Amino acid sequence: MVDSFDRVRGVRELPLFPLPLVLFPGAPQSLHIFEPRYRQMFSDVQASNRLFGLSYFDPTSPLASEGRPHTGHVGCVAEVVESQMLPDGRSNIVAVGLVRYRVEAYIERGDPYLVGRVAFFADDPEDPQTLDDGARAVRDLFERIAQAVRTINDERAGLRELTEADPEQLSFLVASTLEIESETKQELLELRSTSERLMRLKRMLAQVVESYEERARMHALAKGNGHGGKHINFDS
Repeated sequence: MVDSFDRVRGVRELPLFPLPLVLFPGAPQSLHIFEPRYRQMFSDVQASNRLFGLSYFDPTSPLASEGRPHTGHVGCVAEVVESQMLPDGRSNIVAVGLVRYRVEAYIERGDPYLVGRVAFFADDPEDPQTLDDGARAVRDLFERIAQAVRTINDERAGLRELTEADPEQLSFLVASTLEIESETKQELLELRSTSERLMRLKRMLAQVVESYEERARMHALAKGNGHGGKHINFDS
């Protein structure tokens, strides 16, 4: 996470893009930009440091009466790594999450989009052995499900391969892959305890691992067309 914090060193104000999705550090996100105010925002972002904040915001929620995320909310800094400008002014971009932020206040400087004064944070220090044990349990469950998904998909696709990520990074990568409610993802993003995040992920993965492995076993026996995807769906 050190490199990511170096990337935002000196940044105090951040253009904010409120969307009904949650971005985690280390996770990629494709976005289609079409509203004029966000076209302007990404033009400004591309001309400066390529950084913006992605803040979870559901405009249909009863808590969305102000029309924007509340002051104090937690989001994730995103860096634009690829962009494609379309002839009509719209654009497609790929961004990657860097670090989390908390919005301390909104800044009024005449922009058509939201700008926040932000503070960045990482998880609190914890016992290394506890973190390693939690990460090992989550990685093992995740890889069992990944293998089942590859079987269901006849090895045409699978869940992302985990690198030798540290426990905090691992927790973010796994959380970004799970197909769960956005509110639950936001809770995981806001946690400052890696061990707590890993424990919650372990419970979620343990709920579905046997179901995925049974589906994979039946698929292998029947040689039928499986319906696995790259996400782990907890609603099935």
